[in-house]
Order: sequence, then structure tokens, then C-alpha cells
Amino acid sequence: MKAVILAGGLGTRLAEETSTRPKPMIDIGGMPILWHIMKIYSSHGIDDFIICLGYKGYVIKEFFANYFLHMSDVTFDMRDNTSVVHSAKAEPWRVTLVDTGADTMIGGRIKRILPYLQEDPIFCLTYGDGVGNVDVRASIDLHKREGRLATVTATQPPGRFGALVVDGTRVLGFQEKPVGDGGWINGGFFVLSPKVGDYIEGDSVVWEREPLERLANEGQLSVYHHNGFWQPMDTLRDKRHLEALWDSGKAPWKTW
Repeated sequence: MKAVILAGGLGTRLAEETSTRPKPMIDIGGMPILWHIMKIYSSHGIDDFIICLGYKGYVIKEFFANYFLHMSDVTFDMRDNTSVVHSAKAEPWRVTLVDTGADTMIGGRIKRILPYLQEDPIFCLTYGDGVGNVDVRASIDLHKREGRLATVTATQPPGRFGALVVDGTRVLGFQEKPVGDGGWINGGFFVLSPKVGDYIEGDSVVWEREPLERLANEGQLSVYHHNGFWQPMDTLRDKRHLEALWDSGKAPWKTW
């Protein structure tokens, strides 16, 4: 089974970081958030990836071109221009990098990678900027059980501000960053049939609008409710929050 990761957007709200590299290549704990997402899938037995490239896609290509070397102990003999790899810590991943266009919308990116999924009845798909301790296998099982074309992982967004606990005009205490307002949002981590391509006309299609809305209207969209940790990296504030969690040694999304 394959996991498709969307890694082609501009990341304009993180301009401090994305002027020189695509958003999925921003480091958390010394490794790109893209690597963290792949590790989540790998912990659930999915090691075959398709990455949708766009803005500064060459940075991602260079990362994977040199990944094995960077994860290895190696001796370079300058006398005869040879090298010997002594041990390698690289994951057993297969990574296909597909240039899906700098200005292509997410729907268009999905449409462009479908030729690489011709033999796959289902595949996973997620955004290249969000992590969580999502039970990917459980979402796949639900998708198979329900038999619809698409399954979206729903999550409740993390609260941004602390909240007051009140009783009438009296403050009883404080609650640190409560979860959202009770509503469920699209948290990515989709499970899809390649037939969703029939709902996408071209590069300008926004996946979260017409395709998902039409799938829902036709009864072809299931939902997997994730009650655990989930955090997108939309802003510098989010990045710093994820960095602090990783540095604490208790990053909730570290399921490997």
C-alpha cells in the first residue's frame, strides 16, 4: 500500500522559513516535518511513498538523493576516489517524487499522481505539514469496512488560547488550551480509492471543495474520528510548539 504526501504548496504563512525551502522541509528536531509524517506511516507498515512536488521541489529531491549517505557511516578514500559504507540507519522506504506543478491545486496534484497508483485499490493521502498519533491502520480498516470511495480523518483542532472556567460571574479556574469548540475538522490522513480521480477535472480543482463536497453528497465519504493528538504547522508559532514537544522527549506523534 502507498501513502501520498502533498508537498508542493508555497507555505506563505511561514515565509520566514519557506523563502529557501518548501514547507514540508522545515525541520522539527533536526529532521524535516515530511520525515516525521513518513515515520508515522512507516510505524503502521506503510513504506512506499509518492510525494507531490511543486514549489522548490528540487530541495526534496536532493534530500532523498543523499538520504542513504547521510544516514550511514562511510569512509571516503581520496587516493582512488572510492567510498565504503560501514553501516546504514536508513529506513526501508521506496520514495517516488513527482513534479505536480508549482501552481497546481491539491485536486490537480492528486489527479497527476494517479498513474502511479493503477494497481492499487486504495491508497493513503495526507498533507505535508501536519502530524498526529493517528491510528492509520484503524482508518484503513474503517475505509474497507464501509466500502466508500473516500475516508477522511476528523479531528478537533487544538485550542489556541487558555479558557476561563466560570460559574455565573465567578471564575472557578483556568483551562489550558482546551480542544476547539466541539466541532470536527478535516485533519487529512485520508484513505482513498483511485476512482476519486473521476471527481477531479484538472489542475485548478481545490480538493476540499467540489470533489469532497460531491463525494459527501453522493454518500461516498466516510469519516474516521481521531480523538488523540493532531497539530498542523501553519505558523511560526506552531513550529515552535512542535519543536518544544519534540525537545521534551514526549512528542505525541512519535509512534515509532
